[in-house]
Amino acid sequence: MLSVEALEKSFGALQVTNQVSLQVPTGIRHAIIGPNGAGKTTLFNLLTGELRPTAGRIVLDDLDITHLTPDRRARLGLSRSFQRNNLFTGLTVRQNLAMAAIVHERRGRCFWRPLAGLSTIAERTEEIADIVGIADVLERPVRELSYGIQRQIEVGLALATAPKVLLLDEPTSGMSPEESGRIMHLITELPRELAVVIIEHDMHLVFEVADRITVLNYGKVLLDGTPEEVRSSDVVQETYLGGGLD
Repeated sequence: MLSVEALEKSFGALQVTNQVSLQVPTGIRHAIIGPNGAGKTTLFNLLTGELRPTAGRIVLDDLDITHLTPDRRARLGLSRSFQRNNLFTGLTVRQNLAMAAIVHERRGRCFWRPLAGLSTIAERTEEIADIVGIADVLERPVRELSYGIQRQIEVGLALATAPKVLLLDEPTSGMSPEESGRIMHLITELPRELAVVIIEHDMHLVFEVADRITVLNYGKVLLDGTPEEVRSSDVVQETYLGGGLD
């Protein structure tokens, strides 16, 4: 579903992405891990089109998207949640989800009618709310909700665009253990027709939900393998995990 081939990104003499390749089939939960400065967020920015690669290729569902704009990639099925919440805090949860669904269905130019009330938009909004576990707060303003629930809404916004590939950037960043557990459950319950790529520092979550893990170090792929292969790798233990993951 998502193929990254020898991707490179340089800022002047500084190469932050160096020959990165990975394959993410439909239904796979693929984690990207590595120390700070390893190039994880840069990789996501390349995948979504916020940065243009110096070299390499990105293919989504057999379509080369390397030079497409971020909005075009999103319409083709590549969606992302951000490390920091990007929500309309003055609107309700329902309005936030409805807005994403409206944009996805290209209804945003129908000025003469209330789009959020359309049956297809309302159904999509409630379906997404059920998936991410926020159906009970649909009518509440986002600003009144906890940080953890706002993170769930962030994932809901990404899902409302009906993606083929969902990119989750540090989904548990800043969360309490209880909130992190809720997000971990959310990820495991996401539909299996969806490919999911996760940047995450919480190793418990990574090894709990990931089918495959890519370890980055200084912009290069240190190892790509199953959780068992990554856990047992002496190189990964020494370089990133510090020998502390048993």
